[in-house]
Amino acid sequence: MKRLDTEFYQIPTLELTERLLGKIFVHREGPGVETRARIVETEAYLGEGDEACRAWHGMTERNRAMFGPPGHLYIYFTYGCHYLMNIVSEPEGTAGAVLLRAMEPLEGVGRMRQRRRTADGRALLSGPGKITQALGIGPELYGAPLTGEICWIEEGPDIPPEEIGSSPRIGIARSAELPWRKFVTTSPHVSKTRPGGSKKRDGSRWKDDNFSFFKDIQGIAEKLPKAPPRCQNSRMP
Repeated sequence: MKRLDTEFYQIPTLELTERLLGKIFVHREGPGVETRARIVETEAYLGEGDEACRAWHGMTERNRAMFGPPGHLYIYFTYGCHYLMNIVSEPEGTAGAVLLRAMEPLEGVGRMRQRRRTADGRALLSGPGKITQALGIGPELYGAPLTGEICWIEEGPDIPPEEIGSSPRIGIARSAELPWRKFVTTSPHVSKTRPGGSKKRDGSRWKDDNFSFFKDIQGIAEKLPKAPPRCQNSRMP
């Protein structure tokens, strides 16, 4: 497979979020030892106009890679237990990155299963924290170029436009309305929309799911014993 060159990453973040779908991420762990996975879900983050972005308040020592040249890795630690991997996407000096949110395992699946301690192929890489754990990605790759000999991305089959879905991003509280999540609608490896939720093909079903949830709660409440009516004329002594 042909490797993507630096020029590929020199496009607007929102465009890159979609163009990365179907591409193959490769991590060379040693001589003859590689893990490969196909990107099936991404999210865009921008330093301007996006309060969910880690560069919203400007450059810090932790997020400086996000202000670097495009085509490099920005890796950060979150929830006290997970590393998340992003691809820097805006011109140098401007913050922007694409979060790699879900992948389809292709090569080195045995190592992925050992690291993740699961044999469920669909769940191996169905989340950003799962990706770094399964592929052996850690802070030592912070700022690493995707044109080197450790990590790179290769060409993959083009995803037809009708198989690309959009929705709001997952697990954020601010700028949550922005539809900056892209995913392959036909892939069983995309992440869930929320803990315990089902895999969605577009963001329009969120409202329906919420309505069903509250309808179920209402039905349960109607079956509970009714409290005795209050006496309108009674007063405390």
